Amino acid sequence: WGKLADLWGRKPVILAGSATFLVGSVACGAAPTMGTLIAARGLQGIGGGGVQPIAMTIVGDMFAPKERARMQGVFGAVWGVSAIVGPILGGLIVRALTWRWVFYLNLPFGVFSMVLLGLSLGPRPASQTGRRPIDFAGAALLSIAVLALLAGVAGHAALVLLPLSAVAVVAFILVERRQPEPLVPMDLMRKRVIAVSSGVSSVVGGVMTGSVIYLPLYAQAVLDASPAAAGATVAPMLVGWPIASALSGRILLVVGPRPLVRFGFTLVALSAIGLDWLVHRGAPLDALRACMFAFGVGMGLASTANIITVQDSVPFQRRGVATASTMFFRTIGGAVSVGVLGAVLARSLGGQVPESVLDSLLGPDHGQSLGAELVARYRSAMQAGMAPLFHILAALGVMAAIVGALYPRVRLSESGEHHEEVLSTAE
Repeated sequence: WGKLADLWGRKPVILAGSATFLVGSVACGAAPTMGTLIAARGLQGIGGGGVQPIAMTIVGDMFAPKERARMQGVFGAVWGVSAIVGPILGGLIVRALTWRWVFYLNLPFGVFSMVLLGLSLGPRPASQTGRRPIDFAGAALLSIAVLALLAGVAGHAALVLLPLSAVAVVAFILVERRQPEPLVPMDLMRKRVIAVSSGVSSVVGGVMTGSVIYLPLYAQAVLDASPAAAGATVAPMLVGWPIASALSGRILLVVGPRPLVRFGFTLVALSAIGLDWLVHRGAPLDALRACMFAFGVGMGLASTANIITVQDSVPFQRRGVATASTMFFRTIGGAVSVGVLGAVLARSLGGQVPESVLDSLLGPDHGQSLGAELVARYRSAMQAGMAPLFHILAALGVMAAIVGALYPRVRLSESGEHHEEVLSTAE
């Protein structure tokens, strides 16, 4: 989607992404089976890939770095509030109606936003008109590489799929170097700011997604937390992130991006180490929540500065793919992390906690049917089995801080590069 936005303009691409997302939403709501629901969620994801990065790219087009920093802070605040309100609203919808309306509810808001975008965004830039080749070969090879990697780390034919992923990556690089309009321009990766951003995004994506997935599981299975309380262990991250994002946007042009990126990812590392230490000692939920708040602050400080710097380091014609690439690496890092951590957890437990027992521990009776002695034994086994996961997350956090320390000194332009594809109503 990011490359298409560079080729065809932002407006048609974000409208196409929105439409795809809404079709996926309707398919989710109408899904008759779990397999259909999973496929429809995949379609939603395809459409979502054409919404979030393109929206951030449009912000990069419309505003100079000083204004862009403030607007990215606003985006971060909206995202944080939505991430907290969404699950609560979803629970109310499911209770009052059915789960299908969680998906159908996207329709009126999605259609309304598409109308606003259609009326407000100007036409695509003249410099981007004309027929441009689409890199289908690169897209196919990248898809093979990613899917094989994700399936391999999840334990499905790893000896075949992981080498296949590596071969596909090599083939992708060779193809991209020969394409007139490559999906991912290889010279972008030779820019230090892009290379460091991609590396640190993939690592920190692993820490973030791993924490969000496995910390609530730990809270439920080991600390006997309710599902709501377990979910609330990660909620402070969604509070700290937008607050720090707004702060980062305000001071970015004063201190520059490098201190914010370095300090932010150092705070992420310290938070991951703190989580590891607290889990090892069976600390209460409030201590875990404090760590997740600090984690969110670190992410808010670093990510806002990083995305603005990446956008400012490339010309307009490459801003879409540069923005999308940063998000791509963070998403892939998170997906790989979850797969690896799941495999580690399965091996660590090694049959010590049967699936039926885990269902009981996570169920409404919190394992009471098993008896106090068995519950205590199984919870202890779960704590020991999950400990390696948080060791890995701590190591990834340290790696993020180390890669973040390589972030170059960058001076943002005062005025930025504006283009005619702006809000037509603003003119």
